[in-house]
Amino acid sequence: MTPILIGSEIYRGSSYGPWHPLRIPRVSTVMDLGRALGWLPPGRFRRSPRARPAALTAWHSSDYVAALAQAEREQAVSAETRDRHGLGTTANPVFPEMYRRPATGVGGVMLAGELLAGGGAVHVPGGGTHHAFPDRANGFCYLNDPVFAILSLRRHGARRVAYVDIDAHHCDGVEHGFRDDPDTLLLSIHEEGRWPRTGAIADRGIGNVFNLPVPRGFHDDDMARTREALILPAVAAFRPDAVVLQSGSDGVLEDPQSRLALSNNAHAGVLEGLRPLAPRLMLLGGGGYNPWSVGRCWTRLWGILSGQEIPDRLPPEAEKVLRALTWRRQGGGREIVPSEPWVTTLADPWRGGPPGEGVAERVTDLAARLRAWA
Repeated sequence: MTPILIGSEIYRGSSYGPWHPLRIPRVSTVMDLGRALGWLPPGRFRRSPRARPAALTAWHSSDYVAALAQAEREQAVSAETRDRHGLGTTANPVFPEMYRRPATGVGGVMLAGELLAGGGAVHVPGGGTHHAFPDRANGFCYLNDPVFAILSLRRHGARRVAYVDIDAHHCDGVEHGFRDDPDTLLLSIHEEGRWPRTGAIADRGIGNVFNLPVPRGFHDDDMARTREALILPAVAAFRPDAVVLQSGSDGVLEDPQSRLALSNNAHAGVLEGLRPLAPRLMLLGGGGYNPWSVGRCWTRLWGILSGQEIPDRLPPEAEKVLRALTWRRQGGGREIVPSEPWVTTLADPWRGGPPGEGVAERVTDLAARLRAWA
């Protein structure tokens, strides 16, 4: 199947609010850059449907889905709803599209699972909200579309699914959903001590959970070694029918929500390594709170997935997309002035260095457990 990107205009016109990290454009930047580069002709784009409430109850509770929809209609929540469902908090605020936007993300991954029934690759940059729980919003995530991505792939013939998450934050909601499922491999690389402070290396599920907490300063050389010694061997040994890659870009050096030091080369390397390991690949977004770095990263990944040559310098129309972005410090502070590479390139320079403290030992520990499990 020709690689497909699934997106929606709802991401252009919605925001979590002027004080929230997700006030920035992300998916719309990927769509605009893709079109400016000629990488997103009509035949490669699908508009994401919106998942209906009945479909959402395949994993979320009916009470929670009803409360989320009601909160959008009324633009307010009661104290009881806030306490029970985590809605209307600083992290998960009330905003005009608080039901429709995440339901569009779920609809996108459900469509992707259908499109992948015969094999291929699909990018859903609006997906990747991996913190939501069945009855509760959590960590900017109202609905857990990675869970629905796995369920949709299963519904369309994939029995064994490998879920790989390289977001700076641990995928606590997804692990909750599949830690007892022998047909799902869960592998997460995330910053240690970073919210939600889950994902310990000792966590095993029923043997299918492999968590690698990494120290601040984790860089491209560290990720390359981790990829070759752990990520790719784990997925290859599992022999999946499908791979879901959550490619949150909040681990890049310029992102304000982590202390990792990656470039988008790390994401590109993981994607390129995983692509041959299963007949179906679903690529999701995730975290990413610097508008230039997240837009460039996910557009670069779409270019890799769709077989494009990444230019050394962007053409004028693509530069124009990036130069039009604005970003102020959280709370309405001074406007950030982007460096020239943020608006003229997609590929970051390589960011390497000496091995991060404890990374090699943790990878060795997990690799040994992997050999015993496989």
